[in-house]
Amino acid sequence: MSKQPETAQKEPLNKYGYNTIARNTSIVVITALPLFLVAGTWSWDWAWIYAAASLIGWTALNIYVARTNPGLFNERGKPTKAITSGAKKWDMVIVTIYTLMLFIVPIVAGLDYRNQWSGETSLIVRLLGIALLMIGFVPLAWGMASNRFFAPTVKIDTEGGHHVADQGAYRYVRHPGYLGVILHFLAVPFVLGTWAALIPAVFAAGLFVVRTALEDRTLQAELPGYREFAQRTRYRLLPGVW
Repeated sequence: MSKQPETAQKEPLNKYGYNTIARNTSIVVITALPLFLVAGTWSWDWAWIYAAASLIGWTALNIYVARTNPGLFNERGKPTKAITSGAKKWDMVIVTIYTLMLFIVPIVAGLDYRNQWSGETSLIVRLLGIALLMIGFVPLAWGMASNRFFAPTVKIDTEGGHHVADQGAYRYVRHPGYLGVILHFLAVPFVLGTWAALIPAVFAAGLFVVRTALEDRTLQAELPGYREFAQRTRYRLLPGVW
């Protein structure tokens, strides 16, 4: 995900770019619909609030990145074979697990709500979850806007002129997109008040910590200039922590 460079070429948004926007928006359906189906009801107020907040966040991200870095959307919207060509095999395993977690977290949350495994959750905790969810869109969108090679898979695109992105969000952390995804997963149990979902959510967050470490190692070994960039931007995910 958090790859290089910072230059946002203002090429027009093409059919692949609109495909990316559709894919991003579909994440709202993928993560929200299982909540209602598994819970067995459409009368789950906080699930609707979660879906609405997610839709607002993805809509804002789509508009922002389409305006600032449309070339990225054009690249990310190409057929799957083109996107995964040259990707590291270990990352394809992680991407597969990540895709499963997009379904598993809301399924567990829906089961929790249906069976009332969790007790009452305070409004403050739920609002904290909304805050985490919305804050997560900031590094994700900023990373996409700053990086022409913000790819869905880990690979070095030498033919495409792959180089280090060190502006925008990358001045603070080396993998802002992964930080956003981690915050999104952790926000779900808080918003919905379904603590059973915290188990797969923490697992998913941990998966992206591992992905961050593996990608960082790959980039330092294979991408010219990345070691020097890592010395300037010291932290991978959280400034002052790691």
